[in-house]
Amino acid sequence: MSGDHQVFSNRVRDPTQLLDISTARVANTTPSDETAAQRAPSESLSVVFDDVSFAFDDHVVLDHVSFRVPTGSLRFLLGASGSGKSVLLKLILGLFRPDSGTITVNGQHIDGMPEDDLLRLRADIGMVFQENALFDSLTVNENVGFRLYEETRMPLDQVRERVKEVLGFIGLADYIDRMPSELSGGQRRRVALARAMPTRPNLLLFDDPTTGLDPLTAATVDDEIVKLRDLEKVTAIVATHQIRDAFYVATHQAVRTPEGVKIVTAEDPNTTPAEFMVLHEGRILFEGDATELLASEDSYLKEFLYKTLPPW
Repeated sequence: MSGDHQVFSNRVRDPTQLLDISTARVANTTPSDETAAQRAPSESLSVVFDDVSFAFDDHVVLDHVSFRVPTGSLRFLLGASGSGKSVLLKLILGLFRPDSGTITVNGQHIDGMPEDDLLRLRADIGMVFQENALFDSLTVNENVGFRLYEETRMPLDQVRERVKEVLGFIGLADYIDRMPSELSGGQRRRVALARAMPTRPNLLLFDDPTTGLDPLTAATVDDEIVKLRDLEKVTAIVATHQIRDAFYVATHQAVRTPEGVKIVTAEDPNTTPAEFMVLHEGRILFEGDATELLASEDSYLKEFLYKTLPPW
């Protein structure tokens, strides 16, 4: 590490925050043909859970969970607080290991993967945490470009250009040299989103990205997720209990116009690559699109939606 970079690292007040931005690159391998979930071509699937179970001692969090997330799609993971949404994301990152079953991420089985290989895997995964986890002692430029500054040999001027590009995508290019304390709550959340993007990951994970934001500010974050899906073709899994935001993303799309990128209502919401999964009592209670979710006759889903959809 260069002297300049060493000084930069010393300005990070909480070293444990480094876990928040651990990422990596990985090559595709061929999945086994043992189950239907694994028979699809590896290049068309970003995440596969096959009969995955996980528990904290006697508390079962996930109970024989299976699902597939196609590459380039967006999957909302809904459920009440404590239903296991964050645990599922940490299993994808390899921060937790399943008690049974197999997990495939970007074509590689990770449930028994050594830690060194997991570190490389995470370079192709961007993580957006609910708490933002920005470094208060670093500028927006240094926060967003942290991994490129610290872990690559990219020239500093090129890193700054990449950061400007990312900030321009989320509408905050003019804020590149500000400190986090100079940003609003919504701007901090968008910078946290931007920090997951400079390495161009193929998979983005969001843990309650709009929790604690007012509806107008939350909509700005939702717009960025729509843009990532439609313009960058990034695969995304969004864990949330903010159903209003999930339905907004599922029913809107980003389009390029002569005046710039606009977020518009999709003519047919079911054509947007966004689907829903609902976790309940350790299992996936529902998997399908927005129309199917609203039409479900399941008693729990009807109560869950009744308490969160309009009229409020």
